Amino acid sequence: MRTFRFDVIIIGAGPAGSACAHTLAKEGKKALLVERGLPTGSKNLSGGRLYSYALELLEPGLTAKAPLERSIVREQIMMLDQDRGFCLDFFEPALHSDIPHSCSVLRTPFDEWLAAYAEEQGGATLVDGIKIDEILWQDGRVTGVRSGDDTVEADTVVIAEGVLGQLAETAGLRPKLPAQQVGVGIKEVISLPANVIEERFQVASGQGAARVIAGGTAGIPGGGFLYTNKESLSLGLVFHPEEAAKQNRPLAELFQEFKMHPAIYPLLAGGATVEYGAHLVPEAGWRGMPPSLHRPGLLLVGDAAGFVINTGTIIRGMDLAIVSGIAAARAILASESPQALGSQYLAELQQCGLLPTMKILAGWPELLGNPRMVSTYPAMANAMLHTMFHVDGAVPPSMPKAMKEVLQAHISLGTLLQDLWKGVRAL
Repeated sequence: MRTFRFDVIIIGAGPAGSACAHTLAKEGKKALLVERGLPTGSKNLSGGRLYSYALELLEPGLTAKAPLERSIVREQIMMLDQDRGFCLDFFEPALHSDIPHSCSVLRTPFDEWLAAYAEEQGGATLVDGIKIDEILWQDGRVTGVRSGDDTVEADTVVIAEGVLGQLAETAGLRPKLPAQQVGVGIKEVISLPANVIEERFQVASGQGAARVIAGGTAGIPGGGFLYTNKESLSLGLVFHPEEAAKQNRPLAELFQEFKMHPAIYPLLAGGATVEYGAHLVPEAGWRGMPPSLHRPGLLLVGDAAGFVINTGTIIRGMDLAIVSGIAAARAILASESPQALGSQYLAELQQCGLLPTMKILAGWPELLGNPRMVSTYPAMANAMLHTMFHVDGAVPPSMPKAMKEVLQAHISLGTLLQDLWKGVRAL
């Protein structure tokens, strides 16, 4: 049995863990960054979006160094019915600047780069292909970790293992995740030439689009997304697992139907799948966070802490992960004892705005979890637009009467008012 010693052990080399290691290393701390995947980044499904403020908070000018894909200048919201759909397209070219507002990201190369960049700071040591079997305790506080026959001692351990990690559960910080607090996500990366992407999404070189999609999930609560990369598209669906199970159909089959929708397929035509996979994602936001984010000498960051936000128009995970990793590192640097570490961490999360942001958006998962948000309302919206644009030579009804008839064909006034009231209460 071998024993090693570090100031801090960080379990998981995703954005949260690497940001924590980077911040500690720049301040002279010896940090061990342990990653189960081999190589680093190989366990993460590609396809996402990163808001650049988080990289700039980690290190000014880091956005320009990072392996990002396209600067997002088109924000799009799509609603799908059975065989039709519409897309709201907001174009803001000023978002593409020296420091772009946000960029699409392929997680495998990005995670590998960020972990290596943290190691370049001098005090961090990256070890991948290693599974941590146990967190070690003495007198109620952390003393290190065990991996196989090896023991690593440290004053502080940071858990950045993601939503599925077991260490947060065994440490007593998080109960077993209930099905209603997670979504099952299916992601696919589809290669396309850069010029084809730019033509289809009407963007210039280096610019891109981010699209969130309601409908197309066979009535299952959830939603879709599409991000443009340099030479590929990241397409995905997130389903509520319990509701998806009631369909008694393979999720891959539902995803294939989504891809073949007449409003989706033309965007993918001629492409080739280069990556495909599924994983669980935290969905509950503020209300799904663990009862506690810390124990003496132990902190939770990133997905392990439930730091994800989905408002239906904005999906945030990577930026919150990076910010939480920075907050954890700052708490470690400022804390005078393991017992004071937790309160210092919460103070840092409050000061950087992460916890206030989570709290103010706490009701969105409840609103988006309404099954009518992915079935009734997209169908009704498409029917209303059909009525507005359709001409058949007959004398048309008055527009108020036509809209009333469409509404009554899809939903009762009582149910609509009930949903509106629930939405107001949730938000």
